[in-house]
Amino acid sequence: MRLALYCPDIPQNAGTMIRLCACLGLGVDVIEPCGFTFSDASLRRAGMDYLARAAIRRHDDFAAFETARAAAGGRLVLLTTSGDVPPHSFAFHPDDVIMVGRESAGVPPEVQALADARLRLPMVGAARSLNVAVSAAMVLHEALRQTDQFPG
Repeated sequence: MRLALYCPDIPQNAGTMIRLCACLGLGVDVIEPCGFTFSDASLRRAGMDYLARAAIRRHDDFAAFETARAAAGGRLVLLTTSGDVPPHSFAFHPDDVIMVGRESAGVPPEVQALADARLRLPMVGAARSLNVAVSAAMVLHEALRQTDQFPG
């Protein structure tokens, strides 16, 4: 299982998600371009000393990511406010790649169309969305629970 960050806008969120994956033993795919300079300095505050422990793959663009994902196998599972399935009702596979979109704009329609599944976290009616790092943590927890892949 891996987490893919589609063109992240906010370094603190990217750092938090990279730290999350380092703690869970999961790989991270970062799809460029980012809305910030992707460097230890920009990610340090949220990522702390976990950045060196993270298994990060950077991709120049979505096409490069998709080529690598297709070669490795695994479904593309997108978290999106326009999703139609809650994570607790979805059957995760151990090799799924769970993708989060840009904080400012999500993912473009062509990426939405390629997703094997589009998940949406249930929220009260007036809420638009959760923080992307919080959403990733909630969904990864459910995916790891279902696939019995928690570390240690």
